[in-house]
Amino acid sequence: MKNNKTVDLAINSSGAVYHLNLMPGDVSDTIFLVGDPGRAKMISTFFDKIEVEKHNREINTYTGYYKDKRLTVLSTGMGTDNIEIVVTELDALFNIDFKTKTPKDEITSLNLIRIGTSGALQADIPVDKSYLVSAYSIGLDGLLWFYRDGENVIEKENTEFFIREMNWDSNLPKPYVVKGSEYLIEKLAGDWRKGITLTAPGFYAPQDREVRLKVKDNTVIERARKLGFDNYKVTNFEMETSALYGLSALLGHEAMTVCDIIANRIADTFNPNYKESMENLVKEMLERVQVL
Repeated sequence: MKNNKTVDLAINSSGAVYHLNLMPGDVSDTIFLVGDPGRAKMISTFFDKIEVEKHNREINTYTGYYKDKRLTVLSTGMGTDNIEIVVTELDALFNIDFKTKTPKDEITSLNLIRIGTSGALQADIPVDKSYLVSAYSIGLDGLLWFYRDGENVIEKENTEFFIREMNWDSNLPKPYVVKGSEYLIEKLAGDWRKGITLTAPGFYAPQDREVRLKVKDNTVIERARKLGFDNYKVTNFEMETSALYGLSALLGHEAMTVCDIIANRIADTFNPNYKESMENLVKEMLERVQVL
């Protein structure tokens, strides 16, 4: 039987954490998280110097300097399941003693900044160089309920409000509402629009898209976009932020998501040149994180 302090952390034969294939010291305490491995490479091209470059599965990691700031950019792949692995193992690189496999006495807090793409759910949100910060996320994935202390960081009143107003189907994962880092939003968000992000456990049916299979409930978008709290509206759909915010809050990290709005589901518009828009967002974020 294992010691109560011993953790279930997978470390490979080289001493690196299993999925990320990274060693302690390989990453900065300010980390950009992106879904696309190619986007991680693109961001790294703006670095003045690269110290670490490692690749494993869909996870590409680059650590270096932009101006005088040491930064890491890491690709997570898509979905809250990937985010759970990435956040857990990033935390372990700083806060677990790899020799004893026990938590350290002093915890290092990380700045985890997701730079993603998203589809807007309000008709007045444009798609050309339009950036939106997630003040809250509503997780439709159910992940945080697997954690014993998950309820400690869930916004209970707002969660109950969403479940009640949506008359949520009990056969679906139970939603939860989590809040982004007030510290990072204050430091980095500036005048960008802020809203409530729906985090879906898939791209098609969970986001009301049909190909050959029919959606069980095709009213979710229309009903959810009418809801809001704390002076924010439900503004967009994506696939990672609820897990990022929930796990970061549990582990003592700061987390913020900013998305390039590349489509508007209500206005039925799409920005085919979003790569240029994404580059502009990246350049802006590289400048803004200098204050951290």
